Amino acid sequence: MKNLTQTVTTLLMLLILLVSIFTGGCLEQSSGLNGKNGTETTEEVDNNSLPNLYNDVQVKNVMIEEVDRDGNTSTGHLKTEAVDLSNIEAENISFAENYRLDALDIELKAPQYELPLQESDIMNYGEFSQKFLTNETALKKLKENGFVVISNPYNSKEDDITAMYNSLENEGQLIFITSDTLLHLYHVQFDDSMSQIEQNKLYGLLWELDKALLNASVEDYNRASGEEKEAARRNAAYFSVALSLLQPKEEQIKEITDPYGPEAGVYFDPSAKEKYQFEIPEFVKKDVGAELSLIEAHQGFELSPIFKYKEDYSQYVPRGHYTHSEILQNYFRAFMWHGRMSMLLKEKLIESEDPAKDARIQTIQAGLITSRLKDDPDLFKKWDRLYTITAFYVGISDDLGPYEYMEAMESVFGNESRNFNATTLEELKVKLAGYRSPEIYGGTGSGAHELILTAEQADQLLEDTKGFRFIGQRFIPDSYIFFRLIGPYTKEYTGDQEHVPFTYRVSEYGNNRGFPRGLDAMALLGSERAVYWLDELNDSSYKNYSLRYGELDSEFSNFSAADWNRNLYWSWLYSLQPLMKDYGSGYPTFMQTDTWQDKELSTSLASWTELRHDTILYAKQTYGIDESMPMIEDKPVGYVEPVPEFYNRLLALTRMTESGLEEMDALDEDSKWRFKSLEQTLEKLIEISEKELENEKLTEEDKYYILKFGEIVKTSLNVDEEARKTTLVADVYTEPNNELALEEGTGYVDMVIVAYKVPDGRTFLAAGPVMSYYEFKQPIEARLNDEKWREMLETNPPEKPEWALTYRV
Repeated sequence: MKNLTQTVTTLLMLLILLVSIFTGGCLEQSSGLNGKNGTETTEEVDNNSLPNLYNDVQVKNVMIEEVDRDGNTSTGHLKTEAVDLSNIEAENISFAENYRLDALDIELKAPQYELPLQESDIMNYGEFSQKFLTNETALKKLKENGFVVISNPYNSKEDDITAMYNSLENEGQLIFITSDTLLHLYHVQFDDSMSQIEQNKLYGLLWELDKALLNASVEDYNRASGEEKEAARRNAAYFSVALSLLQPKEEQIKEITDPYGPEAGVYFDPSAKEKYQFEIPEFVKKDVGAELSLIEAHQGFELSPIFKYKEDYSQYVPRGHYTHSEILQNYFRAFMWHGRMSMLLKEKLIESEDPAKDARIQTIQAGLITSRLKDDPDLFKKWDRLYTITAFYVGISDDLGPYEYMEAMESVFGNESRNFNATTLEELKVKLAGYRSPEIYGGTGSGAHELILTAEQADQLLEDTKGFRFIGQRFIPDSYIFFRLIGPYTKEYTGDQEHVPFTYRVSEYGNNRGFPRGLDAMALLGSERAVYWLDELNDSSYKNYSLRYGELDSEFSNFSAADWNRNLYWSWLYSLQPLMKDYGSGYPTFMQTDTWQDKELSTSLASWTELRHDTILYAKQTYGIDESMPMIEDKPVGYVEPVPEFYNRLLALTRMTESGLEEMDALDEDSKWRFKSLEQTLEKLIEISEKELENEKLTEEDKYYILKFGEIVKTSLNVDEEARKTTLVADVYTEPNNELALEEGTGYVDMVIVAYKVPDGRTFLAAGPVMSYYEFKQPIEARLNDEKWREMLETNPPEKPEWALTYRV
């Protein structure tokens, strides 16, 4: 019956597609993504779409279903083409040339069983049920769906994802190797390599850069007059703040005698006291002190003494891996300062006695900094290395910076001396006004703008934030999605007023979509279940939601493989996509259920949370095997989650990470070894999962690999205990009206139990670790770091999302 239903559904979808092609139209949607609420408007839209940098490279993903003579779908075919972007040419900074994806050609014919499961059909039901299935609800869900997720029976507060494998092996239980494990392993390598580079290379580079530019600003101040002198003075204050944030304090310095002890790398070495010395110029001490006090208090939106517009000082609380050492904490605050503070072109967001004058001064500030970088190739090389390494991880900024200002100044001044008088300054501002506007509003000058009620006003707000950021925060697709799916873009709520959704915000100007959800990003990455849950939970029930969603869907569906792999951030998201597809015929029975898609949705959201955690500083917020093996023969050892397309993309991402960092001379030997180890693991899992899907028997080596998987991956995780933990948090969006931050968290390790069938027809149960995911709101003055999040998990954890209830007990 299920196979017949799938066939009918496929035929209906083909019919709808043919009708759409011949009529040249599309199905009209209402405010819900599936057309369940409200009336669509025909508001005219300025389609300021994302740039498609590459049009000549596409990745094809073909899923062919084969039908037997009785009309029942029996098998499938997974075929993906190889992608080699080594010769790609891009208009903007891109690292796609480091991306290589191998081809896959797999006949999908994993053995099936009937649902609901019968206890008598499961070979190891007795021992498994006594140990793990004592809960009647868990047993019921297992029988209905072929799998269930339960609280970790070994340790309900476990935060090491590899520990469960060793416990299962020691008890002789069958092991299920999960995609969650591999995603977490990649996160550990990504995060650790980034923190090593930041602590050992980028901190010193930033100090040298800031100190040189402070000295240059003082020189400019001593020679200049008028508004240019004031611009130089403010630059001196700007770089003095950065250096003050970088400079080690007395309590951050400690002599470490054991280079391998727990305090190694945590504190500044005593030699740092002399190495990182500077003096704040007397003429800026007052402004610098005022800025530092606001940063230290981190209470929220306050007027910047230097820049004369509102800044969200709650952003300066170190989060992510930046709490792991004193060096990283200082680096975080200084880089956040450089990433957020803008030298604006326009005066609209400035709150001062003469906003137009302050806007002119800020443009001169940017011109002076750019001039110093242009005139000193050695200095510009340092800036460029700092920007390029961080861009490889997270991407480029959507704000203007030294590249754009150099080009504009070349156009205005040519080879002549750069004299910022009224005429040249106006020419420069006109030239810069022609450059792109930011795509994401980062909170600059919040509250000083006019009331934003329409999409056009929101677009104008972006234009008003245009200006120079020294090392601007980076454009990331999920923040772009969030900005386009809130408030003025989606308009008022049209759903059930008695059960308002998570995204709802009360306002005297209309009850609108005040918050985005992780589901928004997952839906646009291809998750049909995310679409379903957005509708089911009324989070899509806003007047213009489907209109805006459709615009974004058109943009994202046109991206090529090169677009998706322009940097590691985008490529990580690209690697998640195969997990969120609809697994059809030929895949194991449990993977063909809606509940499995819900579980994979949570896995993807948890991995995305780790990505946001790792890149929290840079991302722009919206707002081996032993040679001798035992003979296992026909004894089952477990199962690998058969998602070779996912493993293949994650393998390509891992290789890209290693090769790109090596090319930039930013990869230490330990990190290189760990990336190589992860590559070998992924290659083996692709091999095993292909055999499972093609209904082939596993070799003795394959079985031994599954049996010893916990030991294998643990030896490759040669990082400290803190870096291995799954309990992480990241704030991804700020709602300034209620002063709330949207927090995404990953929790303790749960256990998934799956029923799988082997080629000889026997059915077994196997277990493995999966990640847990949370989404909740938090006051901005109390933004969470990992340590505070773990306290919350221990005492008062938030509710798990609704879709987790379909598969978890």
